[in-house]
Parts: sequence; structure tokens; C-alpha cells
Amino acid sequence: MGMFCYQCEQTAKGKGCDTLGICGKTPEVATLQDLLIHALKGIAVYGQLALELGVKDKNADLFLIEGLFTTVTNVDFDPARIQEEIVRAYQVKEAIKRLFLDAYKKKNGRDFDGELPAAAYWKPAETLAGLLDQGSKVGILSDKILNEDIRSLRELLLYGLKGMAAYADHALILGKENEEVTAFFHKGLRALTNNSLTVNDLVNLNMEFGMVNLKCLELLDQAHTDHFGHPVPTKVFLGAKKGPAILVSGHDLLDLEWLLQQTEGKGISIYTHGEMLPAHGYPALNKYKHLVGNYGGAWQDQAKEFDAFPGAILMTTNCIQRPRETYQDRIFTTGLVAWPGVAHISLQNGKKDFSPVIQKALSAGGFKQDIPGKEIMVGFGHQAVLGVADKVVGAVKAGQIRHFFLVGGCDGAKPGRNYYTEFAEQAPKDTVILTLACGKYRFNKLEFGDIGGIPRLLDMGQCNDAYSAIQVAVALSKVFNCGVNELPLSMILSWYEQKAVCILLTLLALGIQNIRIGPSLPAFVSPNVLKVLVEKFNIKPITSAKEDLEAILGTAAV
Repeated sequence: MGMFCYQCEQTAKGKGCDTLGICGKTPEVATLQDLLIHALKGIAVYGQLALELGVKDKNADLFLIEGLFTTVTNVDFDPARIQEEIVRAYQVKEAIKRLFLDAYKKKNGRDFDGELPAAAYWKPAETLAGLLDQGSKVGILSDKILNEDIRSLRELLLYGLKGMAAYADHALILGKENEEVTAFFHKGLRALTNNSLTVNDLVNLNMEFGMVNLKCLELLDQAHTDHFGHPVPTKVFLGAKKGPAILVSGHDLLDLEWLLQQTEGKGISIYTHGEMLPAHGYPALNKYKHLVGNYGGAWQDQAKEFDAFPGAILMTTNCIQRPRETYQDRIFTTGLVAWPGVAHISLQNGKKDFSPVIQKALSAGGFKQDIPGKEIMVGFGHQAVLGVADKVVGAVKAGQIRHFFLVGGCDGAKPGRNYYTEFAEQAPKDTVILTLACGKYRFNKLEFGDIGGIPRLLDMGQCNDAYSAIQVAVALSKVFNCGVNELPLSMILSWYEQKAVCILLTLLALGIQNIRIGPSLPAFVSPNVLKVLVEKFNIKPITSAKEDLEAILGTAAV
């Protein structure tokens, strides 16, 4: 069985995985995910038609979001679970279809007889073999004569929608929803079935999406800060404490909070991993004394780090890799993340029971002794940074701060990412580095010092916290009475998966120019589409840290 996937940065040979996903995704999983996307398009067709008649289906809305998130890189590798979702997709489609048809007849006094795309009429095969056959006919390259640029822009939009679905899902879990954001999932997916859309139409749709995603990022920021409080600058311990331990990875802060509540007083130390590091800055989480510190680095090192961790491990969202046999009985998944043979903690009556994780941590024993470690700072969200804006502005006007660099994004295993370490190390001492997402693990343990009490490295959080960086840039532009592109601010971004794609589209929709991106450009962006991005936004691939610093600062970076 073949496959084709090029949605992540590490795709094989820079062109596409066609035998096995670099992420570990099998052809079976890839094909089922292609079919799930096709099914979601069918739901979206009826969903948008229903919305145009003032009819909504919350179940369909949620299913679109969770279905898209399921297909994000490093989320669900379990073919049995995806097969169940495909069957559910048909049930959801038929339900929203009935709602639309009834509403249409009520309004127009007759049955709907319009022509709809194939996804609207899709019905799942009764066997796994049949589903795989269906999936093989709706993949990325299934339309052999589709214009390369149309395909590129469609995939760009789809990957943006996948990334936004992750953010929308996190917000929904905390009770926050934006109707415009939810409606765009229907609009965007339906547009992917419209063969009459031109290159210009799809460019405009991608830019529209970017602004909708900004609202989604704002929504998630509000969900986090309303529930957990605004992040505050906080020191995080990088060593370990003697005794039983649980390591929490992924992005879902509510899962971490529930685990902290259920482990309180049990003598278990909780450690964050990967994108969970910023959790330490939130007052509602930091108050738990057994949230001891952070263990390990970014997602791509997890096999080695999880193997060495002497406790239980909980994966809350994407970032999972194939577990080694040495820790497969100690790792648990929850939410949408799944791996075949790994125990899964499900939501029951609005709560999760982490007892299996707790029992495994107690039986594993944990760390035999205290392990000393340094401390690093997190918690520089937009409120914390803007709270000292006058100090920052004063330092700029006094010539103490020459430039700001936003060095952030995804980390990964592919060669070329040492560039970000070198860039941070070589950035002149009169510059400040803002960072977010797991790419910061390339340099966040280095010593950068401060400028007049302002730390030179400001950790703004997860990739989920990109809104903070945008808010800081907008606020500084107002203070200096200039556009964001005129600020002494440069964006040096690394990307890996689809959340980085949707953030990039938001930055472009906001008119941000001169973004440097690496370690390689997306395989799904065609030469002509790349040419447009370069001409309109002056997007650049990274070169070397020394060359890029000199080009940005206009002088030798010393």
C-alpha cells in the first residue's frame, strides 16, 4: 500500500513521504486520515449550507474541529480509532444533511435539488479494506490533472485549518468558542471541494483565514488566562526530586491541572516536558508545590528522555513518537493523541480519572535521589512584557536595546536547526530575544544576561501563545508611532507542523514582512506560490546566523 504526505517539515527527501511517514505514520494510517479529511469536507458542505439558512449543529462543529486536529502530525497513529471516527463522520454528515434539507424545504417550499460535490454523497465502505480503497482515491495526488498552484494553495489552507483546529479545541475544552472561527471550518473545508476557485480566489481565502485564526489565537489566550491567570515570570527547576514521578508532555494545560489535583498529597512529583514548560508561569498551576520542574527538552528527543525517566508519562496532545518497548507500559495518552497498544485515558462525564497513571508512577519508584539542576525563566506573556513597556521603550530610546528578535517555532530532528542556537548565541548583547514554542529548547538553557534589568531572553510560552508575540509587536508599534514592519523587530521562525502554518498565515494576513523561515521551505508550496509570497511579503529562507544577523542589522553582528 502506498501513501503520500508532505504536511510536515521533515517530509522525506523534502518532497513527500510515500512509503512510511518520517513521523512513524503507516500507509494505512495515512490513507485513513485522507479519507477522514474527505468525510469532513462532506460535513462542511452541508454545514455551511445550513449556516446560510440560520441552522447550526454543535455536534457537527465539534466533530470538524476534533477531526482536523486528529490528522495533525504526531497526534493519532491508531488505525482502529481513525476507522471509528470515519464511521462517526458519516453519521454526523447525515444528521447535518437532514437539518439542512428540512430547513431548505421549510424556507423554499420544495426539496433541495442542487448539485453538490462528491464528498457530500460519500458513504463509508463496510470493511477496513473498503475504507482503505476509498482513501486511496481521495488523497493529495488523487487528481492527477489538478493545477500545481491550485493544489498548493488548497493544501496551504487545509494545513492552516488543521492548526487552527488544535487551537480551537484547546479553547473549547476550557469553555470558549467564537462563532466566526467555528463557521470558517465549514467555509474553508467546503472551499476545498470547489473546483471553480482560481489561484487568486484561494490566495484571498488563505489571507481571510489568517485573520480568522488571529481571532482563534485571541480566544485561546483568553481561555488560558481566564482559567489559569496571566503568566508571570517564574523560575523553573531543571533537576529532579527523589521519589515517584510523572512526566507530562503535549499542550493541554487542563489535563495537567486535573493531574495535579489528583496527585496532591500522594508524594508524587510532577514534571513538564516539551511544550508543557510554560505551564510553570500560570498562577493556577504554579500554586501546586508538587509541580517540581521541567525534565528533558523538545518532542524529538522523547524516546531517549522517556526511556531514562523513572516514572509514568502522560501525552496530552500531539508530539508523540513511536514508544520504545522499555517504556511502553509506562506511557499513557489522553485526548485526541493515540498510539496502538498504549493505554488511553478517556473523558468520562466531563472528567478524566488518572488513577492508572498515578498507580504506575508509584509502582515505578521514581528517582532514587535528588538531582541538582539549574533554573530557567518562563512566563513572559504579553501582560508581563507590556507591564514593563515603559522600561523597554526607554531602553530603546536610550540606545541600550538596538533590536528585538522573535526566534521561535517548532523544533525537530532534521539537520539545520543548529542555526537557531547559533543565531541566539551570536545575537549582539544589545539585542533582546523573544521566543515561544519548542524551538526555544535549542538555546533556552544558555546564559544571556540582561539589559538594565530586562532579561535578554523572554520566553513567551507555547506555540499556542503566538498571540502574545503579536500583541507585543502591535503595542510597540503604537508606542513608537510606526507600523510593525518599521519596528526594530525581526522574525526568525522555525516550522515543523500545521500549527506553525496557521500562525504564518496570520502573520502574512497582518501584513508582516521580511520573515525568515527554516530550516527548509514547505514542500507543499509550489514555485509560483512561493514567488508570490516572496514578492508580496519578502519571505526569506534562513542562510547562516552570521549572514542573517549582518543583513538584518546592516552591520557586523558584534
